[in-house]
This record gives sequence, structure tokens and C-alpha cells, in this order.
Amino acid sequence: MRRHLTNAGYGVLDYISYPAGMLLVAPLVLHKMGAAEYGLWMIATSVISAGGIIASGFGDACIQRVAHLRGSGELTLMPDAIRSLLGMNLLLSLLLCAGVWSAAPFAASRVAVSGLASPVECLICLRIAAIAIVFRAVESVAVGAQRAFERYRGTVQISTVMRLLTLASAAVLALLGLRSVSILVATVALLALGVWMQFRELARLTSASSFLPAFHPRETRLMLRQGFFVWLQALGGVVFGQFDRIFLGVALGAFAVTPYALCVQFAHPIYGLAASGLNFFFPYLSSRAGNTSREALKQAITNAFVCNLILVTGAAALLLIFGDRLIRIWAGPAVALSSASILPPIVIGSALAGLSVTGTYAMQALGEFRIVSLISLAGRTAILLLMIEMLRHQGLQGLALSRFFYGSIALLVYLPLAKQLRASGGRSRAAALTIPLEATEASKS
Repeated sequence: MRRHLTNAGYGVLDYISYPAGMLLVAPLVLHKMGAAEYGLWMIATSVISAGGIIASGFGDACIQRVAHLRGSGELTLMPDAIRSLLGMNLLLSLLLCAGVWSAAPFAASRVAVSGLASPVECLICLRIAAIAIVFRAVESVAVGAQRAFERYRGTVQISTVMRLLTLASAAVLALLGLRSVSILVATVALLALGVWMQFRELARLTSASSFLPAFHPRETRLMLRQGFFVWLQALGGVVFGQFDRIFLGVALGAFAVTPYALCVQFAHPIYGLAASGLNFFFPYLSSRAGNTSREALKQAITNAFVCNLILVTGAAALLLIFGDRLIRIWAGPAVALSSASILPPIVIGSALAGLSVTGTYAMQALGEFRIVSLISLAGRTAILLLMIEMLRHQGLQGLALSRFFYGSIALLVYLPLAKQLRASGGRSRAAALTIPLEATEASKS
């Protein structure tokens, strides 16, 4: 229990370290560099973040696979799984890097349209961001593999220190009068250092003599078949996560985006804290699903859901009580007044989505990536259509209500989970769910 609480604490630290640091650094950088340079930095950071998520979308499949191999004692296969994911992430990130690099001239001309930032500087920043995507994707392999060992302390300490150093370097460089290019060069250098440190930490947990990328046929096929749906879900999250603000800006203008975006920004940590705090449950269940009874699985999932419920309910209650005051302090009375009616449905929607975390991790630990992905993508597509209709008829309030409905749809993941847990077969059923492709591969060999 103590190890699980420690892992949960480090998971939360991993989640909050960057936004907390950004709250301290952003005003200084904005003041010293100006709005245009700050905006350019944010655009480049968003490119790195989005590209890194898409390039490392197969990561959960690797965590499930490595955790299962650890639980079943097949330790010699772990290096093959890790090197295969490294090869996949490296290939995908290089393709994304090439795409961003090629599109950078066009994007730079649009970003620099105000004349406050030069097109050349925008081009350089976007191309540095393209290179950073590769480092971010490679780093995610080492981070995910360590989590599969249920070892969060080392990887979170490294990532937290690197993030804080990145933000500190941005502040120092801004104080010295340097611009976004210098900040992004420092970011890439610290990313490279973090990659080296993460793989050094991983080497202590495995028997691998090296972590050169490879495409081991069996492991690559397993992760492609399972991980494709995880990657599709990650891609959907990046795409659909921005559409509501785009629709709102087009329909009601830029001012309407501000209170809505602030409410979403304040409410999203309800889901984020649940996902990061319970992240340890995914490798924990993955390593045990193939060699434990159905009743033990149900008890573990129930215990996790109780923790999930307490965490989400407490965070949502605090935000419902104090959210208006926080927004008033953060953005002023005019924005707070516009936010008052839309904050509750957005908070409740985020809380409902947060309650789906246990079910999502449990289904993925049991190998059911496809079902989780289909529920997520179908729900996002349905809500996207609902969002357009409600925005047309009810404006800002309708858009806020659509997030409530999205949170409700996320809970559908518990229906297939309940079906899996009711299925007969106990221990053998859990093993079949965890390694549904291994038997197929073995029969071919």
C-alpha cells in the first residue's frame, strides 16, 4: 500500500510540476519579451506537446506488455518490447518532424502576420520545435517502461527537474534580453539531457545491454495491433481537444473564448489529477491480470474506483465553491461574471470524465485497447456534433453543457468492464484478456 501511495504522489507531482512552474514563470517572460514573443514561445511549445503525444501514442500498449512480461516472469523478452517501441516512436516522430519542418515556412508566414515577430524567427522556432518532437517521443519510451516496473520515483524526479530547469532557463534568458529562439534551443538541450538520464535509469531495471531501436517482429506486431487504438485515441484527443474553442471563437468572437477557456483550464485538473494519481494502477493491474482470480481483480478495481471517487468529488467540490473567486482574482470581475453560469456544468463534466479513469485503466490493463478507443472516439464525435448544435441554439451555455454530456459518455467504459468481470473463467479469462494476441502468435510459430 505504501508503494502505491508513493507512486500516486509522484504521478500527481509529474502532472502539476509544469503548470505550477508556468504560473510562476509566465508573467516574467511575458513582461520581458512582450506578447508577440510570448505567443511564439507558446505556439512552439504546443507543437512540441502535440507532436510528442501523437508520436508516443503507442506507449500504453508497451506499458501493458512490459508489465505483463514482468508479472509472468518472461524478463528476457522485455528488451525486445522496449526496443521495438523505441523504433516505432522514432520512426513516427521523424515523420512528424519532417512534416512540421516542411510546413514551417507557411505556418511562420501566418504566425508573423501581425508584424510583431519576424518570419525568420518564427520559422527557426517552429523548426526547433520539430526537432524537439523526436526527443520527446524517445523520452516517453524510457518513462513508460519504468512505469511498467511500477517505479515512478526515479522517472518523475528526472522529468520534474528537467521541466523546472527548462522554465528557469526561459526566465533567465528572458531577463538577459534573449528571445524565443534561445529559449527553445535551451529546451532541446535539456530534453536531450533528460532522455539520457531516463534511459540510464531504465538500464538499472532491465537486462538490456543497449537500447538501440529495433523492430522485433513478434513484439512489433503485438504493439501495433493493440497500440494502434491507443494511438488513435491520443490523436483524437489532440484534434478534438481544440475544436470547441475554435467553434466558439468563430461563432461568438474572441471575447467569448476567454471565460470558457478559463473555466476549462480550471476544471481540467480534476480529470488530470485523477489520471496522474491513479496511473500506477495501470501497470499494477497489467502485471497481475494474467495470474490472479476474477474476485481479486474485482476487488482491486473496486478499491481503485473508491479512491478515484474521493479524489474527483473532493476536487470538484472545492472548485464549485471557490471557482468563481479564483477566476475573479485571475481575470477580473467582467470575465468572472461571464464564467459564473458556465463553470458548474464544465466542472461536473470534468468530474464525470475523471470518474472514468479507473475503468479506462482497468480495460487497458486487460488488453481491451480497442473498446476503450472506440468509446472515446465515438463519444468525442457525438459530442462534437452536439456541441455545434447546442452552440447554435444556446450559445456559451450550450457549449458548456456539451462538456457535461461528454463526461457522461466517458462513463460508458464501465459497461464492457462489467461484462468482462462477470464473464466466467476467473483466472484463465483474465489471462486471455491480457494476452489476446500471444496465443495467436504462438500458434503460428
